[in-house]
Amino acid sequence: MKTRAHQVYKQKEGRIVPGVTTVLGILDKPALLYWAWNLGMQKVDYRKFKDDKAEIGTLAHQMVEDHLLGAETDFSDYSPKQRDQAENSFLSWLEWEKQHPIKKVILIEAQFVSEKLPFGGTNDVYCILESEGKDFNEIIDLKTGKGIYDEYSYQVAALKFLAEEKGHLVDRCRIINIPRTEDEAFLEKTIGPEELEVGWKIFQACLKIYHLRKKGGK
Repeated sequence: MKTRAHQVYKQKEGRIVPGVTTVLGILDKPALLYWAWNLGMQKVDYRKFKDDKAEIGTLAHQMVEDHLLGAETDFSDYSPKQRDQAENSFLSWLEWEKQHPIKKVILIEAQFVSEKLPFGGTNDVYCILESEGKDFNEIIDLKTGKGIYDEYSYQVAALKFLAEEKGHLVDRCRIINIPRTEDEAFLEKTIGPEELEVGWKIFQACLKIYHLRKKGGK
């Protein structure tokens, strides 16, 4: 499937709630504005460029997930160029995985909805990962792009809350950026306890603002 359908998150009583990325969409993103302006200066339609990059990212995610599940990836809906760039991302993942043995995959693309707070989210990878002779129950959030931004730690903090509410132990959270092209870099970041705490507070503030704006008709 070329693009994934927009996920609808519902609480048990049927109330539709926003996803993590939707909630954080209220934040100002100056880097995104510069990116769109820069493409415009090059006479590139940022909307088409963004759609193409999004599809490459979707395929890269799918390749990693299929690999972890032992499944075959369907490339039929993608162009050769999109497949080639997604394979660059996948190779970066394989190189990382060699140095970070995954002992057990517990959840892939797990969709959770909180009953305590009005939001939901999707966990890319939740696994048991071996590091320095120890096993860690870890959330891994996959990105394809040019950097790891502050907003990503807010996302991961919210995903950690969702996983723990459903009874899953979370020892660590990690963000991995798997590049698509030569102008993008492989990056990874383990989010420490203090940053997760701050990120969770920021997410909760955004969640309050999101719902207040909805009440006000925004």
